[in-house]
Amino acid sequence: MSSIIANIPYFIMAILAFSLLIIIHELGHFTLAKLNGVKVHEFSLGMGPKLFGIKGKETEYLIKAFPIGGYVKMEGENEVSDDPRAFNNKTPLQKLSIVSAGAIMNIILAVVLFAIIGATTGKIVPVIGEVVPNGAAMKAGMQVGDKITKVNKVSIDKWEQFINELSVAKGKSMNIEILRDSKVKEITLTPIKNEKENRYMIGVSGTQEKMNFGEIASYGFNQTISTSKLIFGFLGSLFHGQVSVNDVGGPISIIRISTMAAQTGIINLMMLTAMLSVQLGILNIIPFPALDGGWIFILLFEIISGKKLDDKKVGAVNYIGFMILMAFMVFVVIKDIVSPLKF
Repeated sequence: MSSIIANIPYFIMAILAFSLLIIIHELGHFTLAKLNGVKVHEFSLGMGPKLFGIKGKETEYLIKAFPIGGYVKMEGENEVSDDPRAFNNKTPLQKLSIVSAGAIMNIILAVVLFAIIGATTGKIVPVIGEVVPNGAAMKAGMQVGDKITKVNKVSIDKWEQFINELSVAKGKSMNIEILRDSKVKEITLTPIKNEKENRYMIGVSGTQEKMNFGEIASYGFNQTISTSKLIFGFLGSLFHGQVSVNDVGGPISIIRISTMAAQTGIINLMMLTAMLSVQLGILNIIPFPALDGGWIFILLFEIISGKKLDDKKVGAVNYIGFMILMAFMVFVVIKDIVSPLKF
């Protein structure tokens, strides 16, 4: 009982992090809908029964019982409406800006969160900050303050490059060029394998430095791009049947994992939230009916072909797609409860 109570703050942090992903996504749709003059009836966080809501001038802002998503309900989105402010009466480009805004906002959120992480944690530069006693580096004569400039004739500008060269060497002798007191020195040493961590080490650590604004922005974009590549790789494996259904989790698994991340620190929770934001953005552009990607596919077809698809047929297809998605969501939630992901 006491352990459950102790985990409540982390659980709340996880819920807030998950809610942030949904709010940002739906806020993208909502903002572009308003900018394009579309009437918005509801802005909901959560699905299912209404817990409470606030009625604005024309939009009701809702919080619903099940934190498994959210939505923006627009006039003429899934039905034909004669209202000039209806979604179905806007141009294809206006519609495209509205439906793509959610995924774009998730990507922007990821960039911002990764940038904050970079600004907080800083970067590690290839300047020796610590030398482990009796390690290969100390025995070879390396000292605190030495700047690593080359490894086996490969120029080193970043700590990650040094780690990569250390990995490539696989325990073979390495020729390391360092800069000490403005003088170039060459050191030869052989990495020692750490059996516990199953990697080769020489017994040094880099130096932590703060990033400048350009580096912070670059870190945010690069981490988002790297995460996107991982997610596309996972989707490719999923479509090729190389991933089991047991490897797929829903909202409960996300909150469970987020709670675990919160327990290890706010930075890890931010990192997970940023990665989930990229994932949410990418999954939403899959060209499936009722998903943003389904609308994007339809609207691009209309823009390229110059032909408008029948609103009733589009609405019917999206309704069917929505029901399939809801059924899949129920399945995933039940799976999360009955057979949660293991870590």
